[in-house]
Amino acid sequence: MKETLARNIGRYRKERGFTQEELAQKLGLSFQAVSKWENAQSMPDIALLPALSQTLQVSIEKLLGYLSYDKPVTVYEEKYRTPEYIWGTEPNEACFRVLQLMPPTRHVKLLDIGCGEGKDAVFFARNGYDVTAFDITDAGIEKTKRLAEQAGVNVNVLKADVLDFRLDSHFDVLFSSGVLHYIKPEMRDEIFGNYKRFTRPNGLHVLNAFVHKPFIAPPPENETNAFLWRSGELPGHYDDWYLYESSEVVFDCNSSGVPHQHAMTKLIARNMAV
Repeated sequence: MKETLARNIGRYRKERGFTQEELAQKLGLSFQAVSKWENAQSMPDIALLPALSQTLQVSIEKLLGYLSYDKPVTVYEEKYRTPEYIWGTEPNEACFRVLQLMPPTRHVKLLDIGCGEGKDAVFFARNGYDVTAFDITDAGIEKTKRLAEQAGVNVNVLKADVLDFRLDSHFDVLFSSGVLHYIKPEMRDEIFGNYKRFTRPNGLHVLNAFVHKPFIAPPPENETNAFLWRSGELPGHYDDWYLYESSEVVFDCNSSGVPHQHAMTKLIARNMAV
């Protein structure tokens, strides 16, 4: 817990735009105390947690690393409660590019960021990858487990928020489809820095992100916690990696029962570090 709390204090402090000195002043402490918290050398006294929580504008539960929400953070929590798989059970076409570029001829660890109902995570597990997947929806997690059980494979499924989840062990492949727009723009540098640091040499990132286009109307779901990317923004995080693909597409969608369109950046990048 100490390491998680240390990481979260630093993360939410930076998100609020405070220096260590400014946070310390607001709490009536020395900046050395805040520095020790963020370096996991000590922990705040329990009596300080309410003031720390209020100052950083985050619940004590989230500060300590536990998910706690007063309302659903995505419309898909309710959508996934239906018996059928709303996205189907066939894998995303990008899954086949992973098979081509990094076939599981050896032990390959893969992370599915925001796995939804689990169709891609289960596909990878069926093909021999060591799969970890996370999603923020309880219904999606249960569907992923059910689909994996039906396929007779193992997927390590976690509940996590893409804003809070950070890697602390290395993976060979990071895969994500239709999720990255939930990452706030001001947090993208830090989050993608973490993703890249914990990707093994020769590892792959296979990702897509919804992008803003002035000629495309906002989607009917109108999620207040969704933030479209700018054209060119996602590949900008990979100027030091080899890019197999960096393209944009516009496609039709009927996910809410209302016909609409999306624009999306697709990216496949390899870590060429040795």
